[in-house]
Amino acid sequence: MGFLVLGSPLMWLARLFVVFGTNEESNDQNSVKSEASLVTSATDVPFSTGAKRVFEAAVEYSRTMGYNFIAPEHIAIGLFTVDDGNAGRVFKRLGVNVDHLANVAVSRLQGEVAKDGRELPAAPKGTRDKSFPSKSTAIRSSEITRDKSALDQFCVDLTARAGDGLIDPVIGRDTEVQRIIEILCRRTKNNPILLGEAGVGKTAIAEGLAISIAQANVPAFLLTKRIMSLDIGLLIAGSKERGELEGRVTTLINDVKKSGNVILFIDEVHTLIGSGTVGRGNKGSGLDIANLLKPSLGRGEVQVMISDIIMLHSSMIAYDKINAQGMCIASTTMDEYRTHFEKDKALARRFQPVLINEPSQEDSIRILLGLREKYEAHHKCKYTLEALNAAVHLSARYIPDRHLPDKAIDLIDEAGSKARAESFKRRKEQQTCILSKSPDDYWHEIRAVSAMHEVVLASKLTKDDGASSIEDDSELPDTSLPGTSDDDEPVVVGPGDIAAVASLWSGIPVHQLTADERMLLVGLDELLKKRIVGQDEAVASICRVVKRSRVGLNDPTRPIAAMLFCGPTGVGKTELTKALAECYFGSEAAMLRLDMSEYMERHTVSKLIGSPPGYVGYGEGGTLTEAIRKRPFTVVLLDEIEKAHPDIFNILLQIFEDGHLTDSQGRRVSFKNALVVMTSNVGSTAIAKGRHNSIGFLIGDDESTSYAGLKALLMEELKAYFRPELLNRIDEVVVFRPLEKTQMLEILNIMMLEVRGRLLSLGINLEISEAVIDLVCQQGFDTSYGARPLRRAVTHIIENLLSEAILSGDCKPGDTAIIDLNDSGNPVITNHRSRKNIYLTDTTSSL
Repeated sequence: MGFLVLGSPLMWLARLFVVFGTNEESNDQNSVKSEASLVTSATDVPFSTGAKRVFEAAVEYSRTMGYNFIAPEHIAIGLFTVDDGNAGRVFKRLGVNVDHLANVAVSRLQGEVAKDGRELPAAPKGTRDKSFPSKSTAIRSSEITRDKSALDQFCVDLTARAGDGLIDPVIGRDTEVQRIIEILCRRTKNNPILLGEAGVGKTAIAEGLAISIAQANVPAFLLTKRIMSLDIGLLIAGSKERGELEGRVTTLINDVKKSGNVILFIDEVHTLIGSGTVGRGNKGSGLDIANLLKPSLGRGEVQVMISDIIMLHSSMIAYDKINAQGMCIASTTMDEYRTHFEKDKALARRFQPVLINEPSQEDSIRILLGLREKYEAHHKCKYTLEALNAAVHLSARYIPDRHLPDKAIDLIDEAGSKARAESFKRRKEQQTCILSKSPDDYWHEIRAVSAMHEVVLASKLTKDDGASSIEDDSELPDTSLPGTSDDDEPVVVGPGDIAAVASLWSGIPVHQLTADERMLLVGLDELLKKRIVGQDEAVASICRVVKRSRVGLNDPTRPIAAMLFCGPTGVGKTELTKALAECYFGSEAAMLRLDMSEYMERHTVSKLIGSPPGYVGYGEGGTLTEAIRKRPFTVVLLDEIEKAHPDIFNILLQIFEDGHLTDSQGRRVSFKNALVVMTSNVGSTAIAKGRHNSIGFLIGDDESTSYAGLKALLMEELKAYFRPELLNRIDEVVVFRPLEKTQMLEILNIMMLEVRGRLLSLGINLEISEAVIDLVCQQGFDTSYGARPLRRAVTHIIENLLSEAILSGDCKPGDTAIIDLNDSGNPVITNHRSRKNIYLTDTTSSL
């Protein structure tokens, strides 16, 4: 039969076995015969499982066709039917059209049957009208179906997927792929392990190696290799009985050894370490899966001999025995590697670490450019270059808890999905709008078309080479339907769509993401002064610090600013912090307030970074570190810092100096995008005394000189209370002045606007007389306590009066509540509709 192969038009089949595993073609028939002569003397040739299945399929097909012998065409059909991917890759490298060869084989067999006058039998299940299914469908006849091997059951062939174009291109990782190839070509311990944070592209690098093998861009040693990705979830699923999981792994290892051309890729390999144990922790009596992997990984050269098909001759297949290497590629994170691998030295020494670093923003943009076509085809959209740049820059700045390029890819993916869904929604609305038109609208469009027709007839049409033109098309009325668009036209995804998705992820408003930070910093002073009254020097000092940091003159790893607000109570320290969060980060919700009175004891220090191992609350994260991890763009307010335990200051020193903290679980939390504000009442007495009589301290009449004098006086108090190393790391000490009565009136007007806004939400308008304003200011003014007594006066005099009127039904939606003083000097509320006076009982006496 071998001579039939050599002399038949299916000469390619013999060539296939000669060059199996290489990428060289040979058209010399004599070389094929010489190759065949080398193996005719083989006496004991072992068959692989795949080869046996090919011959079983060939025998079954020959019987189905009514033959009493096996022709080369039968073997070819069997090879096509049960191909596991190896032959297909060799065909591809040889430039052979598999479908054409299948048609040739079937035509020859059918021709022989017709020549003998026999009736053509029905095509077996493995064929389909002179054509065969591709290797991706893997259709086999029921007679030759066998139980799946462990490799087929628990693994995915990445090399076959790469050959079919089902894997995204890998860009900018040539160095890492080359390093993996070098490790795989080692004689022993040829098992690379990819180490890197989640999302940096560890799995993509393994897929990149599969693409290189499919494209034959690897050394000859790896040309016939298959990268099989192990599905760990599928491997573990359903293993209820003790030892069942270990049995699956043992079978899988044996299949890898028998195949001889498999590189096993184990993603998230740490999930296997410890699997199979029974009991609590590491004290179980079961067998750790890692212990099953160690022998095969350590030897590298498996003690099994497998064969490589080279030739068909004399109705048998000869094999050339070669040494097989069992190789494995693993991937995991650095934390998991330290936790699981470094503790097991015997396992760690069998892997060669390959560090996978996060790509730069420039490399990430190139990666997105390479992937753009795939995502455009999926979402039926077009990504602009600005959108790709925005995806990288916005994700790098506002999503720091994830890594490039994964987070940027997810941004463009979700933005494309969102744009496509919104486009579909708009088209549905347009269709609904068109269908809901009245007959008059349709008659209007008909008249418009008729008018255009009349204009065309009235115009002088000129014909030039059979083409008609209108001299002035401006005369033609516009008859295009508003809101209609081509359904096949792709949606354009721009930077605004990317910013919308980034806003959903980070919680920062869209306008804040897309705003020009330079313009925001320029107008920051005016925005803060609208809310903060009487503290112009403090506002100016804060703005200087923030501008200096954001321009880039400060250390980029440190927080945006670390400031200490000092002054009497009620002068606006906390309010200014809220205003800073709203103006700079877009919302007051971007402020994290920690009352330091809760951290007065030594043991409460751990609440900030999390409880250590062995203590209650371990693993839950710290109050401070978890909040910054979830929302890094935050104003951290440490209220009344002087009440905190001195050990708290040691944590603050690290934040101010290095810009990061390490929580109890070893995770590094960056504060480089946070603004840290501490408030303190230390020096309030000194400020009050210095403001009034400047005992022992000369304060000039000039406003700037007065502020500088107050600050110098305050610093003396701070040096006596806080440690010097803490004060030296604070960017700015901001002094708040006591409030004057005129400033209290401005603050009261702001409070009244807030009350009026809350009433308008209920549908009620509010008018307050100047007499009532003076009364509230008089009873709420106290230089020692600032604006807080004023807030209480508004509550007692204004809000209590309004609540009684609303509950009694005297003020209803649509009314205007007018508050004035009666003849007795008590505030009353008058409804402009009913003109009924409502008195507040003992309002003034309670203050």
